[in-house]
Amino acid sequence: MQKNDKNAIGTGLLDEWYHLAYICRMLRVEILATFFQTLVNWDKQLFQQLNSGWTNPVFDFILPYFRDPVFWAPLYLLMVSFMLLNYGKKGFWWSIAFLCTLAITDMVGHRVFKEGFERLRPCRDPEFFHNVRLLVRTCSGGFSFTSNHAANHFGVATFVSATMYPTFKRWIYLFYLWAFLVSYAQIYVGVHYPGDILGGALLGVLAGLLTATFFNNKSGTIKLAV
Repeated sequence: MQKNDKNAIGTGLLDEWYHLAYICRMLRVEILATFFQTLVNWDKQLFQQLNSGWTNPVFDFILPYFRDPVFWAPLYLLMVSFMLLNYGKKGFWWSIAFLCTLAITDMVGHRVFKEGFERLRPCRDPEFFHNVRLLVRTCSGGFSFTSNHAANHFGVATFVSATMYPTFKRWIYLFYLWAFLVSYAQIYVGVHYPGDILGGALLGVLAGLLTATFFNNKSGTIKLAV
């Protein structure tokens, strides 16, 4: 009888322990859910400020062009062509690494993050789109997080800066300024949240560092002839 009582007490304590563990797990889930919802709310508030609050006619006219590849793609084609024509084998491998940077940011951004999170664009969210000032003809399809524009351009900025530092040195910030303007335009025209841009920029920097490290270890940095 005494043994049965001890078993019953042990079973009761074990049940209480499982119950307590379940409550703690649910509390953690609730806290995390509240935290992420707070971040989402802040992201939407900042979007509204950047998209509809801090606006002017000049930006309304200029920034939609920063979303169009026709506006910025020729610059990158010119860079690749210049390297191929002037640096031989080294220029060839630089161009391959450059294109790999774009491929990594594009594929990871789309396959891993966009399809993983499936966050709706602000201009496609049925509960939010009425808050959006859309400055392009149509709202792009696909998901919002992360921004591939931000990932691609910050990836290129990081790669070029890291592989051509001996030439540009203190002027490197211009590459990041360009990436920032293209990325900021995505918020301003109404197709991405600030959080999408931040995530894309971080992805781009990591991809750019990866390909630049590989190139520098193989071929060394590029130094333009003066």
